[in-house]
Amino acid sequence: MEGVVVQAPSNIALVKYWGKREGQIPWNPSVSLTLSSSLTRTEVLWEPGEFAIDFEFEGRPKPEFVPKIEQFFQRASPLVAGLFDHRFVIRSSNSFPHSSGIASSASAFAALGCALAQFDSGSNDWNRTTASELARLGSGSAARSIQGPVMMWGESPLVANSSDRHAVKLETIHPVFESYKDRILIVETGQKKVSSTQGHGLMNGHPFGKARIEMAHQRMADVLHALETGDLEQFGACVEAEALTLHALMMSSLPSFILMRPNTLALIEKVLELRASTKWPIFFTLDAGANLHLLFPKEFEQKIADFVQTECIDLCQDGLSLDDEVGKGCQLTRVNASTPA
Repeated sequence: MEGVVVQAPSNIALVKYWGKREGQIPWNPSVSLTLSSSLTRTEVLWEPGEFAIDFEFEGRPKPEFVPKIEQFFQRASPLVAGLFDHRFVIRSSNSFPHSSGIASSASAFAALGCALAQFDSGSNDWNRTTASELARLGSGSAARSIQGPVMMWGESPLVANSSDRHAVKLETIHPVFESYKDRILIVETGQKKVSSTQGHGLMNGHPFGKARIEMAHQRMADVLHALETGDLEQFGACVEAEALTLHALMMSSLPSFILMRPNTLALIEKVLELRASTKWPIFFTLDAGANLHLLFPKEFEQKIADFVQTECIDLCQDGLSLDDEVGKGCQLTRVNASTPA
């Protein structure tokens, strides 16, 4: 057998992807920071033969995951010739705790997208644009995990070559964002009550749907300007507004749902109080969940670590937080049966 080992990171959206059309096409463009330490490591081996998928997660067979991977392969097959003429062995693991609130679908499908891009290219180098398009078919946000430090997904007149089908790397960003930090405060672990797929579906017919699209395009313009100029005040104002807008859209859906928890709000208050008293450029964002991401320049790393330890850790489930920073995206290594992964 031949194959690859892929290390694929998660990402944290600054302008959120919420609402999609058929084919995993987003309602609006989104932009994200690619993470570094929060990653999925996936070995994918293949050989010609009758189609089958053997899947292991964290060293244990997980046949219940196979139907979702098969569905992904089915979606990918128009872009990748010969998929169903091979047998695949897939072994995957995460660097972060299971159900810790990190977007594991983003890192997982980014890894599979890279693997299938390499499968498709044969002996040639894998194509990152193809990998992003393939990853999108499994999880929309996975399209943004292929490269880093900042990725944009969705067509916009503001960025050349932007596309609804794959993400693009932003080439012009201020140096402060090349080492930006993300401290993730775990408020709640476990399976979310409402999946992202269900949440996206509730945007169809949403009373604020049209206004959301217009708002997202304006926020994109503001965030892109901040990313290019290093205007942290503008950056933080937009990012925090986007996080709260995401949760407002959930709460105003029909049916509605609330994913923030009391400790989420308590932590937000602490961040606002710290910023008001110190003027430090520390900002928060949230994905579709309860956990809080603290975003700040690397030079404030020790100050924020002390703040988390003294003010925040008691509000985290089991005292759990994760330290991360921006990264460069997926790394791929070719292997074969005689090269242990």
